[in-house]
Amino acid sequence: MQSTSKCTRRNWMMGTAGLAASGIIAGSSQAAQPIADRSAPKFKLSLAAYSYRKLLQDANSGVTLKTFIDDCAKMQLDGTELTSYYFPKDVQAGFLYDLKSHAFRQGLSVSGTAIGNDFGHPPGEQRDQQIQLTKTWIENAAKLGAPVIRVFAGHQKKGISAEETHRLMVDGLNEVCQYAGQHGIFLALENHGGPTATAEGLLKIVHDVESDWFGVNLDSGNFHSNDIYGELAQIAPYALNAQIKVVVSGPDKKKVPTDFKRIFNILGEANYRGFVVLEYEENEDPRQECPKFIETIRDAMG
Repeated sequence: MQSTSKCTRRNWMMGTAGLAASGIIAGSSQAAQPIADRSAPKFKLSLAAYSYRKLLQDANSGVTLKTFIDDCAKMQLDGTELTSYYFPKDVQAGFLYDLKSHAFRQGLSVSGTAIGNDFGHPPGEQRDQQIQLTKTWIENAAKLGAPVIRVFAGHQKKGISAEETHRLMVDGLNEVCQYAGQHGIFLALENHGGPTATAEGLLKIVHDVESDWFGVNLDSGNFHSNDIYGELAQIAPYALNAQIKVVVSGPDKKKVPTDFKRIFNILGEANYRGFVVLEYEENEDPRQECPKFIETIRDAMG
């Protein structure tokens, strides 16, 4: 073993050069690129707590986040996605650690969490609140052991041009991504209306955010063009997380069943490695329907 006294300045410089090359040293981040070092696809299954939204918002339902975690375990999932909307407003560390412990005892990873931020606001109190919300949940995600947060870009505000809106969103994402990197948390931008309603619009933002802790949350149900699956294929190489809905709809807004096999082919072509999260948004009882769709998804995975 080499003595620490022989760790020369040259050795240190060589080491830091390697860190800089991998984007770890602050200031060396580059715009997001397709994730090129994945050699083969690997899929893990999770369920979004948003699927249980009506139950989690009903104090009389008897369903809590722990109940949701237990249901994920009964479905033999790999993970559980704990959407931030269903946590106490000023959640304390003890609550987060208790959920983390409960998930671990059930053999589940906390696959991620999700927030409803909006970086389309101009400088001022509302924008500051959105930045702080995101930073607070970066801290919360670190405590939960959730590696990724689904984030939004936001929406264009009245009187603000499309160009300025783009700048506001990119600036906001750059700021919170820097904070996320300090806590070891990835931020995944969802295709969710507004400037991210198309693959082109989403990727315009993605390419302008300079962070190694940033990528895409691929949502299978949020493109509404005549080429939904083509657009999903465009963003799949950037995906850090994938949320799968049970229906898609084109410009006519008519809902049709999601082609799960086609989704997995798209993810496979991109060598996606990570969680595939069912996000059930239909009106039937999710405790009855989600187990059925999980099995359908398993079959589609092959």
